[in-house]
Amino acid sequence: MAAVEAEKKVEVEEEQEKKEKAGELLFCGGTCWDAIGRRKGSIEGNLVSPTRLRPLLGVNIRFVATGCASCHCVALDVEGRCYTWGRNEKGQLGHGDTLQRDRPTVVSELLKYKVTKAASGRSHTVVVTADGNSFSFGWNKHGQLGSGSVRNEIESSPVRCLVSDVKNTACGADFTVWLSSVEGASILTAGLPQYGQLGHGTDNEYNTKDSSVRLAYEAQPRPKAIASLAAETIVKVACGANHTVAVDSNGFVYTWGFGGYGRLGHREQKDEWSPRRVDVFQRHNVLPPDAVVSAGSVNSACTAAGGQLYMWGKIKTTGDDWMYPKPLMDLSGWNIRCMDSGSMHHFVGADSSCISWGHAQYGELGFGPTGQKSSATPKKVDILEGMHVISVACGSGLSMVIVDRTNAGDRLDQLDVYDGKGSGEGSEEPESKTVAKQTTKKGAAKASNNSKKRKKSKDSSDSEDEESDDDDSENGEEQSNGQAEKKSQGGKGSNRGQGKGAAKPVRGRGRPPSANKSSQPPPQVKPGKRGRPRKS
Repeated sequence: MAAVEAEKKVEVEEEQEKKEKAGELLFCGGTCWDAIGRRKGSIEGNLVSPTRLRPLLGVNIRFVATGCASCHCVALDVEGRCYTWGRNEKGQLGHGDTLQRDRPTVVSELLKYKVTKAASGRSHTVVVTADGNSFSFGWNKHGQLGSGSVRNEIESSPVRCLVSDVKNTACGADFTVWLSSVEGASILTAGLPQYGQLGHGTDNEYNTKDSSVRLAYEAQPRPKAIASLAAETIVKVACGANHTVAVDSNGFVYTWGFGGYGRLGHREQKDEWSPRRVDVFQRHNVLPPDAVVSAGSVNSACTAAGGQLYMWGKIKTTGDDWMYPKPLMDLSGWNIRCMDSGSMHHFVGADSSCISWGHAQYGELGFGPTGQKSSATPKKVDILEGMHVISVACGSGLSMVIVDRTNAGDRLDQLDVYDGKGSGEGSEEPESKTVAKQTTKKGAAKASNNSKKRKKSKDSSDSEDEESDDDDSENGEEQSNGQAEKKSQGGKGSNRGQGKGAAKPVRGRGRPPSANKSSQPPPQVKPGKRGRPRKS
């Protein structure tokens, strides 16, 4: 009898713990999903302050996920329901279609399961259920869904992954990692092996049939345990776009995959095809059990002994890369509970503060309309000061934070609430933007021209997404970074993405400035937007 009571007590405590660890989801960053990270000039609809989402008001969210290459979001509530929203060109939201969702929407096919963990790649999503199963949906060109087959390139509804006893999962841009409680197979990977990010000692490179010069990388659709880590128990994992960071039960850190910018922490930029131990985290500096591990597109981070945060890789858009883990002294002394990294920005929940920094384009640092857009050093998000942050997630141009309602008082009610666009508006928004662009150029744009241009830009951005894996030095992974670096140097493109002067640089595209000036007398342009008598 006593044993039964003790069991009940444990259950009650567990329930309380779960309730305590859930809260209100806040979002900041870009909401124009089809445009984030793609070269389309300024983008409207950015939420520059942490904002509540109307469909999730009052819902107890316990877990959020997005990826450094992701433009879509996943949220899990205490009941185990899975909500997804954002870009959906490859079915990565799991609703059985490829329609963009501007509002968090429950994945109906997962309602019969209690979803406890989730992760997302560039165009795919993986979830873990309470009974140790894993499901995935989205793009499967490289076998990243782990379903054992690449026959269907797009799976817009959840399919079962060929793994069992799953505890956790993480996604890179086009690959997936699962942590399992199976002895000797605590870490499994599937997907694109191009940079060795699967950890199996090969990049599976081969010559395509039609030409001996063109190289391709054999997809790995069946999750496979990493043999060199069979003797270790991997307890934590994080994925950048093309690299992986893992921690074993002894507190040792391993990294593998793409080595550019020193993101693997081995004092060199060589790709690693198998897990390699990071020498900084040994002896007296192994990671404690409650360590936090994070990986961005081009960098990595973890907390080590004493809670000190270490980072390595490309930390800022300018300056030297950190080729091995160095302590980030700005955050010394803070009790860091959670951290995540996006394409080039970071969010941390520490003590009763929320801290963010990095290069941002869409308001994803949450500093508000009057605050700075980017920050080279960690800064508090003032509007969240004093709130207890439960969890954070950073994507490509977006951030999500879960805050505890109990000590937030009525301060949450003072935050903005975002409704999402109307169901029909998702597809119309790029159209209105294109029209705006045309009028800022020479006003002679007809609807047929518009649609051609829209179609063309869509095709090019789609192919950009699809072919990014084939570019060496991972173009796709750093699309937004590359743009960001160009912008930060000023010059022609410096106004793009800034809202105010975004029309200027678009003006004379494909035409010498002199022709533009002569054919655009001021009195004609203002009243005569509708049509123009002649075109020089």
